[in-house]
Amino acid sequence: MSIAQEINLPVLDELIDGLPNISGWEDTVQTVTRKTDPVFLSRTNISLESVRSAFAIALHMHQPTIPAGWDGALINNLQYMFEHPHEGDNHNAAAFAWCYTRMADFIPELVEQGYHPRVMLDYSGNLLWGLRQMGRGDVLENLKRITCDPTYQPYVEWLGTMWGHAVAPSTPIPDIKLHIQAWQHHFAAIFGWEALARVKGFSPPEMHLPNHPDTLYELVKALKECGYRWMLVQEHTVETLNGEAVGYKHIPHRLLARNSHGETASITVLIKTQGSDTKLVGQMQPYYEAKSQQSKPVLGNVAVPPLVTQISDGENGGVMMNEFPSAFKAAWYDQKPQSDVVGMTGTEYLELLAAAGVQSEAYPVCLPVGQSQIWQRVPPENCTPEAVATAIVAIQQTNPNFQMEGASWTNHMSWVQGYENVLTPMTQLSARFHEKWDPLLQDASCHSVPITRTSAYRRALLYNLVLQTSCFRYWGQGLWTDYAQKIFEQGLKTLA
Repeated sequence: MSIAQEINLPVLDELIDGLPNISGWEDTVQTVTRKTDPVFLSRTNISLESVRSAFAIALHMHQPTIPAGWDGALINNLQYMFEHPHEGDNHNAAAFAWCYTRMADFIPELVEQGYHPRVMLDYSGNLLWGLRQMGRGDVLENLKRITCDPTYQPYVEWLGTMWGHAVAPSTPIPDIKLHIQAWQHHFAAIFGWEALARVKGFSPPEMHLPNHPDTLYELVKALKECGYRWMLVQEHTVETLNGEAVGYKHIPHRLLARNSHGETASITVLIKTQGSDTKLVGQMQPYYEAKSQQSKPVLGNVAVPPLVTQISDGENGGVMMNEFPSAFKAAWYDQKPQSDVVGMTGTEYLELLAAAGVQSEAYPVCLPVGQSQIWQRVPPENCTPEAVATAIVAIQQTNPNFQMEGASWTNHMSWVQGYENVLTPMTQLSARFHEKWDPLLQDASCHSVPITRTSAYRRALLYNLVLQTSCFRYWGQGLWTDYAQKIFEQGLKTLA
């Protein structure tokens, strides 16, 4: 019996009043995503005992939503690229669109040839909506084949993310969970409840991990409440409890989050290695690194195969556009029928470890980079907001490189410094959004239709989430910060 039949789930519309379905069924989404049944274990072709090492690759796909349509309407940047082919690198629009759909061709091709490929996919909500907006539903329909067809679904794992591609450390804390839930709503509306129930891993935009205690705690807490079992992190965004670099990166770790009130939460993390160079995935380096692993580490008295994990943009750069297809296929062609080096997805790997008796308590514990310095000064029994704030100031006075902006795969740039003209409107729009809607949500019993299901709420939420898209703080001052100002002004009108 399917999940929809088991608990009588509604069929969700992908678009409502022309807007993406990003809210309104929070209780139902929570019921589905909190199911604890194994996702891959019953269908995997892998026996853990016969595996010496493994690798996992993920492809991150994103195009921002921008106010560049008729009369400032929100459209996707990919649509703008198609409509303005002579600007910048917009001539790549068709190649990008092909990148968004091609895994739905590669996976069936390899499976039908007798191979066992694996890939993890991370698509932002902006892109999923934009493809439908611009009439490229063919891409979504093609992706449904590898997402929903039981012949191909075991080879593909979708990763959840923030709907509006917001970097968590500088996202207003009340909006973190809204992004997570919005993506879950939208994904379920496109691919169905069964597909959503299988989404157990989370890919943070820009691999940006908060290191402020309160922000990290709220992120981890929201992920757990939304049914996520693990998160992907960048190797230099985490450290040991003693503040040292994480040693062996090819095993799961347990990320510990403690807020300024002393409350704790934790989540399993898989560590992405070696930076963000698309060549690593484009040339399938994780496979070849996995082949070089000679020993199995021990977790909880069980020898487990190491997992070399990597993610990159799935479309950007000549290597991903042109070299990745042949390299991806070659990696699977290279594996012999009895190969002891195999591809896996993140959840598949963790489920196989659990089935072998390895529990998450056996994973090494890690912290976000820099946090160990705080906890060396603030013991758990004396943890207060004042003590944490005092510790942060003291550390900054002795270590000018210490910061609470978090860390990402683009550590050469700040997502905060110099962007007051984006961050201030972001903060203001978020505050106005919650000022208007939170009292109504708290008094929900007075409304026959859930507040979050109304068009007024959904439209206001959309602008709030879109304004937080990282792209408005990636390309520097100018056109993109101007886009943010326009979205802010339009967003205010939804709250009038």
